[in-house]
Amino acid sequence: MTKKKYAVTVAGGGSTFTPGIALMLLEHMDRFPIRKIMFYDNDAERQEVVAQACRIYLKEHAPEIEFGYTTDPETAFTDIDFVLAHIRVGKYAMRELDEKIPLKYGVLGQETCGPGGIAYGMRSIGGVIEILDYMEQYSPNAWMLNYSNPAAIVAEATRRLRPDSKILNICDMPIDLEEKMADMCGLSSRKEMQVGYYGLNHFGWWHKIYDNNGNDLMPQIKEHMKANGFADALSDTNQHVDESWVHTFQKARDVYAVDPETIPNTYLKYYLFPDYVVETSDPEYTRANEVMDGREKFVFGECRRIVENGTSKGCAFEADAHATYIVDLACAIAENTQERFLLIVPNEGAVENFDRTAMVEIPCIVGCNGYEKICQGAIPQFQKGLMEQQVSVEKLTVEAWIEGSYQKLWQALTLSKTVPSARIAKLILDDLIEANKDFWPELK
Repeated sequence: MTKKKYAVTVAGGGSTFTPGIALMLLEHMDRFPIRKIMFYDNDAERQEVVAQACRIYLKEHAPEIEFGYTTDPETAFTDIDFVLAHIRVGKYAMRELDEKIPLKYGVLGQETCGPGGIAYGMRSIGGVIEILDYMEQYSPNAWMLNYSNPAAIVAEATRRLRPDSKILNICDMPIDLEEKMADMCGLSSRKEMQVGYYGLNHFGWWHKIYDNNGNDLMPQIKEHMKANGFADALSDTNQHVDESWVHTFQKARDVYAVDPETIPNTYLKYYLFPDYVVETSDPEYTRANEVMDGREKFVFGECRRIVENGTSKGCAFEADAHATYIVDLACAIAENTQERFLLIVPNEGAVENFDRTAMVEIPCIVGCNGYEKICQGAIPQFQKGLMEQQVSVEKLTVEAWIEGSYQKLWQALTLSKTVPSARIAKLILDDLIEANKDFWPELK
């Protein structure tokens, strides 16, 4: 029996990650056959460079696949089965401001955490909702697999504004860390593990990890975490090998020490050790600069070389193996595989002693009709307290966007564990408003 072939739109066609995602889709054609790939971006010039290179690559390696790219929503979202959304509203220029403005006031600058994450969230909400609406207008049976950041704020916004939409919010960071933990235990893949996990996006903990035979892997992983954090499992092939990520994986040792009964997500560094992050940051050269000088230059340089040469032969692009979870998720829906994933979903009792309306990150079983949550029971007071504070930041941010409320956004910044006072929160907010005047709704 011939397998159905699927049409995919990549929303964020001008992203530096798009070539790797296109190659990843080709590598998995045996289990997720593709008939059409469409790129969509609202920045025509940026997308043109990436898309022309990918057109040449696809013509040479998979000429049977229909390929197109566009800035027109109707063209992009008509006759498709899946939207893979990884947009960055404001691009790296705004990320740089997200990181540098808080640092002016002695507060950490980070892409998805603290004031920078709130600023990015205020830009992302409208973009994600717009793409979701386009998909449902032109292909109402399609699914949107969203891994646009900051995923926690975006997920809360979709819960509030589009509660019945066919969208799955997912993050790659827990998957990367699970691969590292599998490596610590001598396993070939994270798929050889069954995990218990609870939290918010970029704000969670593993509390159970077993191999597929039911053996408890936590003691072995804890030994590694106590000694070296996640640095044990670093390799040259890892996606995150920039110097800043090396420090993050090493710092996980200190984050783990705060609660050695669980394994923490690395992003908790920003909430538990914000003073350390500020002390080790260069306010003149942040992670955004590192990316622009590294991956950004490499990807666009390689794309231009392919276009100039008229061939992809010898190109340095590699399939984004780290993003194979996107194919796994699409297959789970398309083929009803009932595979487990960590998704960002409405709590509704899955974490029993936590806000029912919170968007929590927990294991779910995914099939053709969506997901079923795997309940994680009650959580300890330490994690509960941290999560209650952080989920309030996320909810206030979304309310500020919906209502155009300066007051609620000030409250969100004030409540963030990364910000020392309401006075500092207001100074940062006023600077962020000026920087984001082309992206945020007007606040009153």
